[in-house]
Parts: sequence; C-alpha cells; structure tokens
Amino acid sequence: MDTEISKRIKIESSWKAVLLDEFDQEYMRALRRFLRHEQQLGKVIYPQAKQIFSALNLTPFDQVKVVILGQDPYHGPGQAHGLCFSVPPGIALPPSLVNIYKELSSDLAIDRAEHGCLVSWAMQGVLLLNSVLSVEKNSAAAHQGQGWERFTDKIIELINAQTEHVVFILWGGYAQKKGAFIDSAKHLVLQAPHPSPLSAYRGFFGQKPFSRSNEYLQSAGKAPIKWQLPDRATTQKQFALAQEINQKIAES
Repeated sequence: MDTEISKRIKIESSWKAVLLDEFDQEYMRALRRFLRHEQQLGKVIYPQAKQIFSALNLTPFDQVKVVILGQDPYHGPGQAHGLCFSVPPGIALPPSLVNIYKELSSDLAIDRAEHGCLVSWAMQGVLLLNSVLSVEKNSAAAHQGQGWERFTDKIIELINAQTEHVVFILWGGYAQKKGAFIDSAKHLVLQAPHPSPLSAYRGFFGQKPFSRSNEYLQSAGKAPIKWQLPDRATTQKQFALAQEINQKIAES
C-alpha cells in the first residue's frame, strides 16, 4: 500500500491493522472522491468527519463482544455521531431507540435512560455499526450505494472469521440480509424485526436480546455487558471522552 494512503487512514490501531488493505481498494478511492465532491458542492455531511469511524474507534477489533447493525446515520442536525441508534446527550430520543429502551426495560427490568447516548455500550465491546457511515443533511440514505456497504461487509466478515463467541444482533430485514453469512456455529445470531414504530409490533418486543447476549457471553467465559446506561452527568463525561479519542486518532 502507498505509505501516504496509510498515513491518511485515521482509525483505531487494531482496526487499521486488519482493514489496511481495504482502504487501497478502488471502491474506497471512489468513495473518498465522492465525499470530497459532496463537500466541494457545499453539502453538509453527517456525522462530522472525525466521528465517521467512531464505532471502530471506541470498540477495538479485539474487544468486540456484541455487534448491533444499523443502516444509515441519522440525517437531522446534531443527531449522528458515529454509533448506530445513538444520539448525543441532550438530543431527543429517536423513535427506534425509544422502542429499544422499552425492550431493555422488559428484558432486564432496567429503567429507561434519560438520554439517547450509547457510548457506554460501545466502550464495553458493543460495536454499534451502521451499514453506511455517512449521510447528507436532511436527505435520508443519500450515501447508499457509494461503497460504504462493501466496507462494512468487510468489517463483519473479519469479525466472523477471526473471532469467536460474538453476539450479532440483527434487527430488520436489511441487517439480516447483511449478516446472512455469519457462522452460527462460532457466534450467536439474534434476529428480530426492526425496532422502528413501523415494524416493532411485528415481533421485535419480547425477544430478550440483552439477557440472551449476556447468557451467551458468560457461557463463553466473557464478561457480560452492563446494559444499564449511566446517568446523564456520567454519560456526558463518557461522550466527551469519546470525542477526545476521535480527536486524537484524527490528529495521529
């Protein structure tokens, strides 16, 4: 690989080690050209550049315990920060996250968090991965079909092949199709309808993904995830730390 390209790749080191060659593929070069062109046209892109790889930066490759697959970043102002389903502290809860919290409460008797920030999960080994990692402001799915899907397929492929006893939570047909090749002999695959209000009542509720994940992790000798999200003040500190991590990696 061109050393200049290698220097430009700003992601967490363990992910960089396994994804290095991917950044040299033509489709990734084309994706970079597309993003540059969109910026030159004056379009606003979410999340911020330093947050695009936040899911990888906050959950190193060798620490992944659970993968939750989303589709696209939120496209409203202030919402997207690089983790699927998550919003920064102080931003109103999106409808799908409200339903995730309802299921969490039902599953583990956990009170609904007073915020929508899932950084705590990411820092414990929950890879909150969208299929597409960027979007245009107020234009849902605007960056689909530009290469991100192939890149995130590679991430799932690497976890599937090079790790064991990871929980893959696939909500909705899109995520289930994307994760269809996961080896269920090596990993636990949990599937349910999407938590969106449009589909949640078709079987999302009652699947108990959080307790089932922890039972599986513990049976494999791994520490369970503390799904209870911290209070707002603690979460704001965690969010600030996540921003620092992204900034350091961007400046490295």
